[in-house]
Parts: sequence; C-alpha cells; structure tokens
Amino acid sequence: MININTTVFKFITLIISLHVLSGIINNVSFKLPSSSHKENSSKPNVILIAIDDLNDWVGVYGGNPQIKTPNIDRFAEKAVVFRNASCPGPVCGPSRSALLSGFMPSTTGIYSNSQNMLDSELIQQNATLPEYFSKNGYLTISKGKIFHKHTTKNGMDHGQWAFDIWEQEMGSGGIMQEKLFSRNKGIFNGKINPNAKFKDKRGSEFAWAPTRQGIEKTKDYLTAKWFADKLDDDYTKPFFMAVGLSKPHLPWYVPKEFFEMYKLDTLDIPEYRLDDYDDILDKNGEKVFEPSADFKWVLQDEELFKRAVRAYMASSSYADHCAGIVLDALEKSKYAENTIVILFGDHGWHLGEKLRFRKAALWRESTQLPLIIRLPGMKQRQFCNRNVNLIDLFPTLIDLCDLPEKNNLDGRSIKPLLKDVDLDWYPALTCSGQGSQSVITEDWHYINYGNGVEELYNLKDDPMEWINLANSDSKENLRIKNHMKSYMSENDAGPVPKSVKDKSMKQTDQTIKLKRKLEHLK
Repeated sequence: MININTTVFKFITLIISLHVLSGIINNVSFKLPSSSHKENSSKPNVILIAIDDLNDWVGVYGGNPQIKTPNIDRFAEKAVVFRNASCPGPVCGPSRSALLSGFMPSTTGIYSNSQNMLDSELIQQNATLPEYFSKNGYLTISKGKIFHKHTTKNGMDHGQWAFDIWEQEMGSGGIMQEKLFSRNKGIFNGKINPNAKFKDKRGSEFAWAPTRQGIEKTKDYLTAKWFADKLDDDYTKPFFMAVGLSKPHLPWYVPKEFFEMYKLDTLDIPEYRLDDYDDILDKNGEKVFEPSADFKWVLQDEELFKRAVRAYMASSSYADHCAGIVLDALEKSKYAENTIVILFGDHGWHLGEKLRFRKAALWRESTQLPLIIRLPGMKQRQFCNRNVNLIDLFPTLIDLCDLPEKNNLDGRSIKPLLKDVDLDWYPALTCSGQGSQSVITEDWHYINYGNGVEELYNLKDDPMEWINLANSDSKENLRIKNHMKSYMSENDAGPVPKSVKDKSMKQTDQTIKLKRKLEHLK
C-alpha cells in the first residue's frame, strides 16, 4: 500500500527544489564556450591603413633614429611588429595589385604602374580582397589610395568598384611657391635656375614645399577625419575599412609644422658609397647601374641633400599624424575591442642608399617595409624577425576572420606567427619585371635579373648591401646562392598590356562602378 502522505510530501519537496534551482539559474551568468555558434557568428572588424612609400623610417623600426612617428609607435605597443616584411613588387601598382588580388606579379603579369590589374584574366575571374569580404558578409568601406588608379574608357578607375561604400579623396592645401624645391623644374628655394642640372620630367616630381593652407585642408587629413566619423556610425554587419594615406609619396607637400619638427643643421643623411655599383657587372664586365638623377641632384650640395631628407621625414610625420586620427577614433569607439588593425607601407624607399632615391629596385631599401598587426586582446608589443610578405595578408585575413578558404592564392597565412613570433618560417619573394626576382631571408639577400646579372649580400655583415658576393669563388657563397635560387617563383608570366591613357577623357562622377558580379567571382 502506498503511503499517500509520504508521496505528497516528496512531490511538494520536488516542486520547491525545482523552484529554488530555477531561481539560482536565473541569477547566474554562464559564458558560452568559444566553439558555440553564437561566438562564431560574431566576426571581427578589419581596418587596413596603407601608407604610400613609407619605409622603415618609423620610430619603432629604428631605420632613422631622428624620425618622429609617435602615433604609429604607440599603436605598436600592443601589436606584432614584423621587422622583415617584403613587398610583392617594389613599386605602388604591382605591390598593391598583388596584395589586393592575392597573386604575385609573376603570376598575373602586373609588373608596372602602367598596367591595370583588371586586364589580367586571372584577376577578372577572382574576387579581390575587399570583394571577398563583401561576398562573405562584410560591409566594405574605403577612401584614399588603396588600389592604384588608372584612366580607362569608363573614366578614372580608383578601385571604387571593389567597395560597398567608397568616396573620392579630396584636398591639397596649395603650396608656398617661394619655398619650392623641384629637381624636375630646376627650382631651388622658389627660384628657377635656367642652367640647372639633372632636370628630368619622368615619374613623380621630385619636389617639396610647405602647404600654403593648414592641415585641415590637406588630403590625408580629410581622409583620416572621414574614417573617424565612420567609426561613430552603427553597423549591422562587421566592417572592412581600407584607409589610404598618400604621403610620404612624392611630391612632399605637407604643412609647415611638420618641416619645423626637424632642424636642418642637426640632420644626418644616410650612408652611401660612390663605388657601390663597381661589383654589379654584366657578362662583359660592364657596370649595370649608375646613380639616379635625384641622387646626382642632391649630391651637388650637402644642404640640398639634407633638405630632401627633411622633406621625406616631414611627410612621414604628417602621415603618422593622420594615421593617429584613425587610431584614436577607433580607441574611443564601440569597435575598439573587436577590430583587427593592420598598418603597412606598400614597399620601401631609398634616400641616398645605393646611390638613388625612390623605389622600383630589388635592393633591400626598396623591398622591405613596415608591417604592424594588432589583434583584439593584444596587450604588449612583440617583434617578429621572420620574413613575411604583403602577399600573405589576403590568406591571413581569411584565416583570422574565419572566412571560407580560398586555396588558389599565392601567399600563406601568417596567423601562426601572430601566436608565436619565433616559429620557423620561409624566405620572402619580390618581383620587378618578368624574370627579375629577389629572395630574402634574415641573413641573406639574393637578386637575379634573369639576364645573367646576380647579386648576393650577407645582411648580417653587410646590412647596407655594399659587397656583392654573387661572383665569389667561395663554395659556401655558391651553396647559399643555389639554395636561395630554389625559392624563386616558377611562374614567369608575360606582362599584361599597358592600360591606355587618353588625356581627352574627363574624370567621371565619383560613384562610377565597374560591373563585377560577386557571385561570378571565385
């Protein structure tokens, strides 16, 4: 026989226990495991900050101890600083085209600024980096120089077709003509010298001057402020922002306060050797290179040399200030704790080293660049000495943001190095024209121009690359040279046709879009 009183008592006790347990559960906060669907559905935001022609003259890199870049240095305090980052190509167009497409110049045939990446059949079939993020749920936003611009039959192509939100960069500030220096025009301190030497109108004008108006009228400042405002907005999707800062690209026209940061009489100029090219010879024993027109011009007068160096430093400090506007806005925003930030230069830059200025060479000063990556949760600075490449950013961001794999890319994810900066890694490759390649490790740099001319430098003993060991009889040097050759790209794509420039074409409305249907792109 069942004892009714006992049964009722147990039932009442069970009800009371469940009620008490429910109250406890309702007042306890549970953290879902990291593998839950809820956690995985929350993607990190991404901000890329591209700084045109920025070399290692950044405080944290020590390329020039006199430089002042406080904002980049502060950003690096909680990031991984890659000391040995290379560009895919040592000039703006090829480097950016490779980074944004995920394919090396030797794969696409995009070797020069005159070639539009959209003329490559491979790139026509594949989504670029921002398109891939848009295709996979991100809102993509851009202003400033990200893609290299080209004139096309449809108008000016800035790469606006690749972004959901894009705005034309604006601003200049004018210049103080009375303080202008220009090699191309033979102008020294605002005065034309009709007998000036080394006048040459090829390439960007080698010139500098303070702007006539204040910083608030200048292009990069306005771009930075635009992004600061964008970081105040609310977004229903994760965002991918591409910030393009154009300085320190030539000409060096920046506000005077940045020139005033550096006293001319205390500046040091980079080391150089006038016999630097004596051991880079062709098969006939003739010298392959000669000093550039820029170098010859500044070499006429030590003060002129210092003025050129100061102008680059002023432009770099201006770029640092503009980058700081974006970085400060992020820190104050609601997105600060869930945003990946990558700051980089698109290639290196010479300031007298190897008897030249500018880029477009395979020497270390041209191929190496600053690359700093901050992930959410990073609390301290780490230096990574491994050789990486801008070509690695596309697969790295796919990996970091957990997007679908894209297996045909040339680069490799460097996410493992962000966790362990001391992992064994790979050499880095740079291409400069069909058949011309550079392979670099932490200790050695090998250059092959494809025409029998080779260079080999021991970077530990010879960081300025003054002593070419490629023609040495040393068995050890021969072994190292052959080992470096094994890392050269097997691809050797012919150059795509140069884009047509028709000066009669007028720039079209800034909202022009080239029709690229994302669903048709790989």
